[in-house]
Amino acid sequence: MCPPAEKYHQQVQQEIQKVEFGKTEFFWSGTDEPHAARRKEILAKYPEIKKLYGPDPFFKYVVVFLVVLQCSVCYASSSFSTWQYLLASYVVGGTANHMLMLAMHELSHNLGFKSPNLNRWFGLFANLPLGVPSSATFRKYHLEHHRYQGVHGVDVDVPTALEGWFFCTKLRKLFFVTFQIFFYALRPGIVRPKAPGFWELMNWFCQISFDLLVLYVGGTKRLGYFLLSSLLGTGLHPVAGHFIAEHFVFVPGTETYSYYGIWNLFAFNVGYHNEHHDFPFVPGTRLPQVRAIAKEYYDNIPQCESWICVLWNFIMDDNITGFSRVKRLDRSSNATGNDLAEKKAS
Repeated sequence: MCPPAEKYHQQVQQEIQKVEFGKTEFFWSGTDEPHAARRKEILAKYPEIKKLYGPDPFFKYVVVFLVVLQCSVCYASSSFSTWQYLLASYVVGGTANHMLMLAMHELSHNLGFKSPNLNRWFGLFANLPLGVPSSATFRKYHLEHHRYQGVHGVDVDVPTALEGWFFCTKLRKLFFVTFQIFFYALRPGIVRPKAPGFWELMNWFCQISFDLLVLYVGGTKRLGYFLLSSLLGTGLHPVAGHFIAEHFVFVPGTETYSYYGIWNLFAFNVGYHNEHHDFPFVPGTRLPQVRAIAKEYYDNIPQCESWICVLWNFIMDDNITGFSRVKRLDRSSNATGNDLAEKKAS
């Protein structure tokens, strides 16, 4: 007969073997997120990467162009037929608004200007065509995603257990992909609620004022163009594939994936996601240089070949669900309140 301790161990192992990690349970990791350690190793070998740190001087002009473009199409949209309106909202508006969301991502890392406050103000400006205030709140939670990647109860980029349980069929996953922006927007308030501060209140004030102005001057059709662009651009849209491609586990043992394809032209190179997490103070335009310098660290790890295919695979592969993410327990005492990453960035 087995001793009690050994018998208990065998029973635990048997129960573990029954769990379908990534399908009915998260992939739980007992190690820290991988990027800090790799950053330290790469910098020891290639210290010249630090020269790539800092704002991109051309970034602000791209953002201004996108805002002007969206406002121009919004103005013209009142004369569009139904099919022209939907096509413009998807092709032009969806792409432009998703780029502006990723512009806010760059600004959350202070990659637009040297001054943190200028990045915050410019984030409010970039937010305007989206129709819904999100810049300030995104910044607050995104910095935690970097410092505490996958940490249970802290990283709100990871779906909840309820989402993992529910989004397990093809039809439900199609719904998740189509409306995933709502889950990203609502999840922080459920998992890790925080009281709004000055910048959130300012974000709401600026956005609501802009929306009311558009509504008063242009009517519901023009305001609807902004809102529909945001919805379509974050759902079944090629650029929105990065939401799934970045951290959903398609290859067990790998929790961050890079994509090096053409859609990076419309995404500030957010596809270079391993490079971005390793070096969050390098702007998107310089991330290809990081890969070129330290190619042995990136070329031999699993990559995403297509953002369009990753959306298809997520929906159609029964082994990929909302549970297909890596989670870990907090191993530090700093994951409460305003974490150190946010303090440093501000």
